Amino acid sequence: MTIVDAVAEPLPRAVIDLAAVRHNVAHLTRLIAPAQTMLAVKADAYGHGLLPVAEAGLEAGATSLAVLEIPAGLVLRRAGITAPLLAWLHGQDTDWRAGIEADIELGVSAHWQLEAIAAAGADRPAIVHLKVDTGLSRNGATREEWPGLIRAALELQERGVIRIRAAWSHLADASMADDEAALAEFRSAVVQAERLGASFRVLHLAASSAGIRMPEARFDFVRFGIAAYGFSPFDDSTGGELGLIPAMRLEAPVTEIHVGGTTHARLGIGYADGVPTLGIAKTSIQLNGRRCPVIEVAADSMLVDAGAHRVEVGDTAILFGPGTDGEATAETYADWAETIADEMITGVAARVPRVYIN
Repeated sequence: MTIVDAVAEPLPRAVIDLAAVRHNVAHLTRLIAPAQTMLAVKADAYGHGLLPVAEAGLEAGATSLAVLEIPAGLVLRRAGITAPLLAWLHGQDTDWRAGIEADIELGVSAHWQLEAIAAAGADRPAIVHLKVDTGLSRNGATREEWPGLIRAALELQERGVIRIRAAWSHLADASMADDEAALAEFRSAVVQAERLGASFRVLHLAASSAGIRMPEARFDFVRFGIAAYGFSPFDDSTGGELGLIPAMRLEAPVTEIHVGGTTHARLGIGYADGVPTLGIAKTSIQLNGRRCPVIEVAADSMLVDAGAHRVEVGDTAILFGPGTDGEATAETYADWAETIADEMITGVAARVPRVYIN
């Protein structure tokens, strides 16, 4: 084979359709009414871009935002976002005072976090959401620790250091039976806390999975993550079947054409950009309206077999998108790579430019 053409410094791109984000948030918000939508924008909005997605989601009906860490919340505050923000992943070096004074609400699941908040010396009370573990074992207070956490929080509230706003938890989403057991556990924990003197303005438990299929778990609002980006949280249905539209389209240019018995096209994207190497034998990409099987994936490029079809340097290949033009979706690509759509979209490297449309 010979290389007949090439271009220098090719750039892939992730095209983010903010109209799709708005559609998904509006669709989900209608579904769960009268509960409200808290849009999860953790992990740079699942790789879609923190600020653009936050703004689009709020425009479409989300009433609050969930980030993991206080620094992400500070980015949103500095950009002018005034909607309620919840941050719940904290470490020993967390800047509690900055978060409190930026009016970022804090998920609290351990006594040491309450102590750190009290020691922060903020000029205003911290708004806290007290988290109980209902089976997922993701940074919630165990049922043995829960009464002590409630008592400590009530003491700080009496001193004016905090204001208790919510009780909350995560579901494991392992099975409907597991979720129903966790829901009962959550209700029991809330009753226990109220008997100790706590009063909660809001309760929240469900994320995308339970938010869609478990109305009894919606409470005051649902924390929508992956569904808001167009993907199903279930194994037995796709995002499209749930009325959702994938918001990310991953594209790459053709950078070289190798002509021989068949035409091989090299694309300017590789595993350093987040393309999985697993499942190559099953993988195909969309090029000039046709699916082309993938031959290999390198660090900064991938090679596909275009067969006898005409391909030129500069043509655009689509690795995954909404699926409306025959291309794979991130869910399909995830199946090939034996992973989940969440990993596909969050795994697109930061060096891949995000381009926003609509």
